[in-house]
Amino acid sequence: MKQKLLIIVGPTSSGKSALGVELAKKFDGEIISADSRQVYKGLNIGTGKITKREMKGVPHHLLDVANPKKAFSADDFVKHARRAIQEIASRGKLPIIVGGTGFYIDSLVGRIALPDVPPNRKLRAILDKKMLAQLFTMLEKKDPARAKALSTPSERNNKVRLIRALEIVHALGTVPTPRGPLGYDAMWIGVNRRDAALRERIDKRLKDRIKKGMVKEAESLKKAGLSFKRMGELGLEYRSLAKVLQKKLDVAGMQKELQIDIWHYSRKQITYWKRNKNITWFDAEESAKIERLVSMWAT
Repeated sequence: MKQKLLIIVGPTSSGKSALGVELAKKFDGEIISADSRQVYKGLNIGTGKITKREMKGVPHHLLDVANPKKAFSADDFVKHARRAIQEIASRGKLPIIVGGTGFYIDSLVGRIALPDVPPNRKLRAILDKKMLAQLFTMLEKKDPARAKALSTPSERNNKVRLIRALEIVHALGTVPTPRGPLGYDAMWIGVNRRDAALRERIDKRLKDRIKKGMVKEAESLKKAGLSFKRMGELGLEYRSLAKVLQKKLDVAGMQKELQIDIWHYSRKQITYWKRNKNITWFDAEESAKIERLVSMWAT
């Protein structure tokens, strides 16, 4: 018997987290977050990290497990997530993956290969001297599929991730192929909303986070030693927040910039997931339909 794994994906602000909680309560599950920035401690308001109240008593895994000063890789995520899946299943619970970081989830289920290639210090030193745009162009030529998988600004601006991808291609000489499903009976649920509704939710969520203290959070992170360069690598909100702290942008300008950037990010997320034909898509309001489908699969 393959381990059942419920996977909920979709663009930012679509309602994935709330749906995940409701399905976890309905089907006795626990949630594993698949968000490339919510793994970091202290990145709470800026990432829109789910609160204890919003969890409604449902255990959540892979939140606050890494230091934001250090990069948390897809390989790190896979190791943590597989361990969490085993722990959840051992308690007779249903593991539920919820998140928008496609590369993390595809790596976990074997749709993307993560070869065991040791660090090449000499190559890293050479690549580190190059600009982000140069690195991305190199990756597009050597591994177009991997470059395409880096669908978000934060991923494309992550120098560590770009260098690691080039390091793998350099070591293997060929692009690794996915290994296929790794023993999971996966049910894929995609959640989306009409463009106008999603855009409205993105804007409201951003305004709410600004009111809750996004700028103060960034100030605290900076005081704790998070560099402006690292904030830029974390992308989206933290890249814009770094500009505010450096007086390159005021809060109103940050809001306008992020409204555009987050909307574009949501489009890229949808484009990424539409390539996966295993996903059954629903409007976020169709919770009853989603429950019926999951019920038929889970029982």
